[in-house]
Amino acid sequence: MNGILSSYDRAVALVSGASMQNLTLLLTRIVLAGIFWRSGRTKVEEDSWFSISDTTYYLFAEEYSGVPLPSDLAAAMAMVSEHVFPILLVLGLFTRFSALALLGMTMVIQIFVYPEAWWSVHAVWAALALIVITRGGGQLSLDAALLKMRGAA
Repeated sequence: MNGILSSYDRAVALVSGASMQNLTLLLTRIVLAGIFWRSGRTKVEEDSWFSISDTTYYLFAEEYSGVPLPSDLAAAMAMVSEHVFPILLVLGLFTRFSALALLGMTMVIQIFVYPEAWWSVHAVWAALALIVITRGGGQLSLDAALLKMRGAA
């Protein structure tokens, strides 16, 4: 029994180290960014970066009409947010703010668009965002590099 407990303690020490935590935060940022980036790419015309598709305008006017904003504004805000905040997350720049913005988007989608999707989808998105909000980007982020530079100045 002591051998099992000793092995368990070594495994816990390994995954509790700073390196593993920083890799986990990086992976969490990338996964959360990927969810929203892929969604943002569906909102633009093929072979363009920021030209919102007619389909997107239609969806915001019809299927997502519960969002309490004008549909054209909501479509533009969603498209921009789903491109800007994922990039910032991957870079680890303004990490907590970016995760908070995506958590806000998640809650808007949950409340006004797909209220039945909490346990199947949105709870996972919220959990990922909350991890990043509470823990930050970790040492593998531009936030950490900027903090280090500010401390050195």
